[in-house]
Amino acid sequence: MSPTRAPVPPVPARTARQLREATSSARRRHRADPDLNPLRKGLRLERVPDPCCFVLFGATGDLAHRKVIPAIYQLWRTNLLPAEFSLVAVARRPYTDEAFVAEIRASVEANSRVRPIDEGAWAELAKRITYQQLDFGGDAGFDRLSERLDALDEERGTAGNRLFYLATQPSQVTEIVHQLGRVGLDHELRGAGWRRVVIEKPFGRDYESARRLNHEVAKVFRESQVYRIDHYLGKETVRNLLVFRFGNGIFEPVWNRSYVDHVQITVAESLGVESRGAFYEETGASRDILQNHLLQLMTLVAMEPPSSFHADALRDQKLQVLRAITTPDTEHVRHDVVRGQYGPGWVEGAAAAGYREEPEVDPESETETYVAGRFTIDDWRWSGVPFYLRAGKRLPKRATEIAIQFKEVPLPLFRESTGDPAANVLAMRIQPDEGIMLRFAAKVPGLGLDVRTVNMDFDYGTSFAVDSPDAYETLILDALLGDASLFTRADEVEAAWAVVTPIIEGWAAMPAPRFPNYAAGAWGPEAADELLERDGRRWRRI
Repeated sequence: MSPTRAPVPPVPARTARQLREATSSARRRHRADPDLNPLRKGLRLERVPDPCCFVLFGATGDLAHRKVIPAIYQLWRTNLLPAEFSLVAVARRPYTDEAFVAEIRASVEANSRVRPIDEGAWAELAKRITYQQLDFGGDAGFDRLSERLDALDEERGTAGNRLFYLATQPSQVTEIVHQLGRVGLDHELRGAGWRRVVIEKPFGRDYESARRLNHEVAKVFRESQVYRIDHYLGKETVRNLLVFRFGNGIFEPVWNRSYVDHVQITVAESLGVESRGAFYEETGASRDILQNHLLQLMTLVAMEPPSSFHADALRDQKLQVLRAITTPDTEHVRHDVVRGQYGPGWVEGAAAAGYREEPEVDPESETETYVAGRFTIDDWRWSGVPFYLRAGKRLPKRATEIAIQFKEVPLPLFRESTGDPAANVLAMRIQPDEGIMLRFAAKVPGLGLDVRTVNMDFDYGTSFAVDSPDAYETLILDALLGDASLFTRADEVEAAWAVVTPIIEGWAAMPAPRFPNYAAGAWGPEAADELLERDGRRWRRI
């Protein structure tokens, strides 16, 4: 039985002249009051998206409530969405429009970046939200969805432009994409508007499954219509890494094997798996973090300068890095990749259960919650420079950092004054305290020659006095604008899996370590420290 739908008052479609006037008015407001729109400060945004329908599959799920819908609210609040905007929430549960809007209001209040909620902005957005109950495996629901979207084009003036956001289980992606193709919702006919699909990670479970998924999606959507989202690429400091490297003349000349000793990339989480035990049992840290977040950060550090900042120019250079990473063999997996699983311990002053005691986790589970590895890139810029990557849950703190450690000076002139001075380090903090730190040696004031290591620290919040947008705000807006620069391409995904799949297969062929092998609140297993100590190095203290 279909749920009762609240009537949606018809809104006449605006004429082209009215649309131009509305856009010009929004731009004038932004120029007059730049604080109204913090996303525009220093960024490339020059227009709001076209009139459109945002179709959110999995709208009752955790991701939609915690990230996607609060991001849409922030974009609306800051006048970055068109007046002719509709959010069509799609899920299996029965809701009326009013009941769904009331539920997501609570989620926005709990998860919004800016609080308290702006009542006026919320009231206007709420008018544009409708709910569609739909069984992802049934034809009838997608037929009704197609009819509903056509009706919204007439009622709301959304001009046939549709973005389909798949905040669903990975197993449901192929089914939804197939149904969208069956009813023709992928078609971009002349004058009928654009059609795009956003697909959340993980994109496949290994190399072969990623290839199959790419193939199935390509049966329906062209590659230019597909936006594979990795929210790390929307973080402010990650995007600033490109500006830092290619917008300044002083760093790129030393960004190579002649000056860099090694690179460390850390993605640390203090939380455990929380209520996602079943998901993590199927995923593990290698699929959850290494294949996407860590390798994507590695490509941005190591890539060659692109010819432009267009999407394919950037992604071409990232792809070259992924293809140049030495493919792990059995010996590499045995000696240069470490896996761990947390046991009971203490994190941030509170007792924490071990992974095997978490809900929906096998008491004998061999799933890794920590992964660390030593990787090399076989190209002229980075040959011989090790990249140490690590990620884990239930570590002492939440922190993501990229650290470039430079080689020591060839002649230590000041060793008598300093002992053994620390090497120069450039560290980019991705979260939570976004910023950049440069460590170097300096003379202490006084008559003697006392040399000490000092830090030059740049902090986003202090320097710009403005909140950084959430990554989902950035990426959703880019998808609506048709900018794929921060989204991964099909060949990128497959190249990343070509690095990680041999690791997963190597682990399957050898006995697992004695889990748990690190306590909650520790920085990982001892084997991870030994990984660097063999090379005469050590992990940075974050």
